[in-house]
Amino acid sequence: MNEALKELLDLLDLEQLELDLFRGRSPRERIQRVFGGQVAAQALVAAGRTVDSDRNVHSLHAYFIRPGDPSVPIVYNVERVRDGRSFTTRRVTAIQHGKTIFTMSASFHVLEDGVQHQALVKPDVPDAESLPGYQERMSGLLGTHPELREWVSRPRPVDSRYASPLTWEAYMNPELRSAETNVWFRYDADLPDDPLLHVVLAAYASDFTLVDTVLLAHGMAWGASDMMGASLDHAMWFHRPFRADDWLLYAQESPWSGAARGLARGEMFTASGELVVSVVQEVMIRLRKS
Repeated sequence: MNEALKELLDLLDLEQLELDLFRGRSPRERIQRVFGGQVAAQALVAAGRTVDSDRNVHSLHAYFIRPGDPSVPIVYNVERVRDGRSFTTRRVTAIQHGKTIFTMSASFHVLEDGVQHQALVKPDVPDAESLPGYQERMSGLLGTHPELREWVSRPRPVDSRYASPLTWEAYMNPELRSAETNVWFRYDADLPDDPLLHVVLAAYASDFTLVDTVLLAHGMAWGASDMMGASLDHAMWFHRPFRADDWLLYAQESPWSGAARGLARGEMFTASGELVVSVVQEVMIRLRKS
């Protein structure tokens, strides 16, 4: 297990202040705002700690309200909305400096039998092991963009393998623009058999590339384009159990953008083709005025 993953697992081990009150911190690095996937993952941990162990989360709906300050802790307040015979609902509010920065509703469900079907098919892309890692893929850009060196060399908790163009590649070559992105990812360690942990880690990873799917369609890249972007909301549905330490293919597309916003959606498939997670996110894409 690399140090970046160890730190992430430590960040997800929230401090309990009161019965339904938890406190989380951010990584010790120089960033302008807290990564949205971190806040969503920590909020889901807080909600899950107030739910009986026989119930698994099946959906979450969240709003990013204010940028998070990475220099101070985040307090997560859990409201026990409902405890039914089959479903449990929780609402989580993340607070910093006395103000709400994030809200999330999450629903948990006991395991039940039911009718089953899967209409979506996993995209036909190269296997994860045949693709270069993110750092190796990005290293080819350092000759023309040495300012990326610190970003590329930074340790990451998630092993990501792109089966489609990177935003920086499309920025330099307009022919690579696309409204679709396929990314394999996994956490390269033997993780505990805790279903909530694997769901939380998928939530963390889900926010890495959805905004990029909108940028890719326009040949934009973080730090290279005269724009600013941020996640506005985030919704996830967890269809069946999976492991985040196995390869998952995150197939994403952006069906629309306009009015300073963009919509992105994605599905996570196991290597064998089972659909395990669906994701939808709206993002802000605002051009800077000269």
